[in-house]
Amino acid sequence: MNQLTPEGQQIINNIAHRYNFSPDAVLSMLHSVINGNGSMAQFNHSEFGGSGQWMRGGMIMLGDMFNNGLKNTVGGLCQELSNLIANQPGLIQSGSFQSQNQGSQQQSNFGGGNQQQQNSSGPTGNVSLFVPPPAGSSGNWWPAGLQFPTSTGSQNNVRYAYFGTVHRLAIELNGHVTLYDTLDHQIGGFSQQQSVGGSVTFTSQYGLVDVNTLPIISIDNVPVQTPVQSQPIPSFIEPNPANNQIANQEADIFNAIEKLAGLKEKGILTDDEYSAKKAELLARL
Repeated sequence: MNQLTPEGQQIINNIAHRYNFSPDAVLSMLHSVINGNGSMAQFNHSEFGGSGQWMRGGMIMLGDMFNNGLKNTVGGLCQELSNLIANQPGLIQSGSFQSQNQGSQQQSNFGGGNQQQQNSSGPTGNVSLFVPPPAGSSGNWWPAGLQFPTSTGSQNNVRYAYFGTVHRLAIELNGHVTLYDTLDHQIGGFSQQQSVGGSVTFTSQYGLVDVNTLPIISIDNVPVQTPVQSQPIPSFIEPNPANNQIANQEADIFNAIEKLAGLKEKGILTDDEYSAKKAELLARL
């Protein structure tokens, strides 16, 4: 997503102040609404209760499924952002929006309660939210050839674009874009440690995963030679005939000692004879 203009940043700050969210959270939601063609949004941000989905008309689903106040506020925010970008030329793609569900959504609210809908303060009809991209540029920050991300977002100094259909994840950090292979992960949400340069993690069917564990495809469009992953250690030990022979020999010695003990109990062997023979057998171990 392009850089905000000063006027666009002021609009985002005003909306954040009125809805009691951070500008970073509002900007993240703005990206999600734009990716949803202005009529829906799939998002993941801690201030919105984690992962969720919104659709124009009143449908709102949050990870924090029992927080009805938050649902109303997030629904109102999405509706206002939808109205805002409707006046922004070039932001809404033509045709239908294609997306994939991000994990299991737990609760929906079809028009329940009064959603908080407010108009942005100040004129926005002729104000451009984003700095126009250079001539001939598509404005996408991720590597060329990747289109229609499943989800996008930003947090602190990091932004990401996930392409579920082709198993790719692009992350921009400090001006550098790294492209990862997501393997068989079905990514449902992202988070970042609250520190500059903090590690980025995501959730999938395998739980919480560090992005650094994924194979790197390229950095700033320069291919990276990914080392071959080590083979998994077998869960069994290959049988060794020598080990089996030793084990059988030890079993024979212990069986012989048991027979000697029986002979001693019957009075056939004296205690001294039994002790001497037992010591001889144990010496063979």
